[in-house]
This record gives sequence, structure tokens and C-alpha cells, in this order.
Amino acid sequence: MSDLRKEDIKQEVFDLYDDYAHSRIDRRDFVQRLSAYAVGGLTVTSLMSFLMPNYQDNIQVRADDPRLKTESVNYASPKGGGTIKGQLSMPADTKKKLGGIVVVHENRGLNPYIADVGRRAALAGFVSIAPDALSPLGGYPGNDEQGREMQSKRNRNEMLEDFIAAYDYLKSHPACTGKIGVVGFCFGGWISNMMAVRIPGLSAAVPFYGTQPTADEVPSIKAPLLLHYAALDTRVNEGWPAYEAALKANNKEYHEYMYANANHGFHNDTTPRYDKAAAELAWKRTIDFFNEKLV
Repeated sequence: MSDLRKEDIKQEVFDLYDDYAHSRIDRRDFVQRLSAYAVGGLTVTSLMSFLMPNYQDNIQVRADDPRLKTESVNYASPKGGGTIKGQLSMPADTKKKLGGIVVVHENRGLNPYIADVGRRAALAGFVSIAPDALSPLGGYPGNDEQGREMQSKRNRNEMLEDFIAAYDYLKSHPACTGKIGVVGFCFGGWISNMMAVRIPGLSAAVPFYGTQPTADEVPSIKAPLLLHYAALDTRVNEGWPAYEAALKANNKEYHEYMYANANHGFHNDTTPRYDKAAAELAWKRTIDFFNEKLV
């Protein structure tokens, strides 16, 4: 149904998609439960099509954008997956060293949306690297469903090491000042929180709807945090009160924003969970934060 709108979809459908996207239910169960909402002119097929990402029509900064120098690089992750491939982007006309940003994908590898975000970060005046934690398994396979299946085969703590190694890669890159931040989404939000725990020299961390470290891990955080949460994301948000209490108890620098009426994944502009106003505001806050902490 080409005229299907976000407003036509019940919140329970988005919650169901969240369960599917995070592998809490399989495809068969997802389709079966989705059928309960295929009423009137809606069909399961039209609902499925509406919910799935549309990468082709939603790229903001193309890979060949002449304002950027964008290339594929490989770097070593000895404690993680070995050799990791990533997208490295920076302004094409830069004459000075720049702050660095590690851009961390969701639970499905380096898909076109996250690669696009990496280029957006570079366009804002930074050197960015967007690693693909699926590199040891052959890399992002071209669709999110297979990407989720592949990523579930990797140990998340080993993947954390891959992104810590990306920080080390940027730290020694001749185009980078050595001031480095991280921004991540969903799984990448957890990675962003954990990089703040694990890397004393990290200059800034921006988790989007990421699960939280334990209270015992919070004292190790040195980096200032900018935390974005979606008000309808009850699954992730249930961990926020304890995290905030631990941050306060340990006098950590943080800013937290809860975006009203937004779903988990609201920044991802390729799916109907996208909330344009929330996404644009959160990204402006993110770049402003990085300009404050990395420049």
C-alpha cells in the first residue's frame, strides 16, 4: 500500500518489529503475530514492506560526495576479530588535523544507513571511521535480516574490542588530533557506553538508545556523555534510572535527553520508526557536543 502512513500503524506493531529486529522472536513468529494487525485494507505483505528499511531512497551523503574523501580501510583488532574493515571519511579540503569519531552500527553490521551516518560526521568536520563488526564473517551481507543472523554469531565483548581498536586506529592516524569521540545506535549505543568505561582517554561518548553499563562499571568512565533515549522504548529505558543514579553518585559529566513519542531507532531515517524532528535535534546536539569536546 503506497499510501500507508506511520500514523496508520498501531504502536503494538512497532513494538513487535522491535522484538523481531532484536531477535527476540523469529521471522515466522513475527509474521504470524503481525497478521493480527492486517485488517481492513492492510495485508501482512504491505505491513512487512512498510516496516522494512528503505536504503535506496534515504541516503543523505553519498559515498562519492566530492566534499569528502571516503575510502575502505582495514585495521588490526588483535583482541577481537582480527582484521576489521571500515569506512574512513574526512573532509576533502582539510588543511589541518581534525577530531575523530568512531561510528558504531546497530545489531546488523555496517549497513548503508550507518555508513551514511559516518559520512555525515565527516561532513560536520571530523575524521570518522565506521567499522563493520561482521568483517570476520565476510562483512555486511547486503540485507539486515542476514546481517542480524551473522552478528548473533559473534561474541559482543569481542566486537567491543573491535571498536576499541578503531579508536586506537584513529588515535594514530595522521589526519586526527587524537581527540576522539564515539557515537553508536542500539547495539552501538551499548558499545558507546562501554567504550567510555574501557577507554580512559576517550573524549566524548554519545549513545543513542543504548543499554547501560553496570553500576560497578560506571566509576571507570572518564569521558563526558550525551545520552539520547526514545520515550516509547520501554525495553532500553528501564535501565536508565539505575544508570543515572550511578552517574550522579560518581559525579560523572552527562547530559540526557528523552525524546517524546519517539520509538527505539528514531534516528534511522530508512524505517517508519524514524522521527524527523527528534532525529534532527538529536544529531544537532551530537555535533554541537563533539564540537565542544573534540575541537
